[in-house]
Amino acid sequence: MSKASRSTSDTTASSPAPAGEVPFEKALADLEAIVERMESSELPLETLLAEFEQGTRLARICQTQLAAAEIRIRQLEKDLGGELQTRPADPGVEERG
Repeated sequence: MSKASRSTSDTTASSPAPAGEVPFEKALADLEAIVERMESSELPLETLLAEFEQGTRLARICQTQLAAAEIRIRQLEKDLGGELQTRPADPGVEERG
């Protein structure tokens, strides 16, 4: 097996995990490692494409998890006693301002 095809199969073997199964920190670290490899190495085109595809998946995972965290943070609000509590998301709240 060539180095390029090994890298492609290694990359794609770890990619099918849904966003909820990959911790944000791991996805971000893996994405940073891919960027570093792509910037510092002369990789074959096939490997570059595989790395780019995996990086795109990891970026999407990070974006999804960040969006979910933002929604959760927005749901936190203080009650009259100053305690934080969660409330159901109301998508129209921002629009009504």
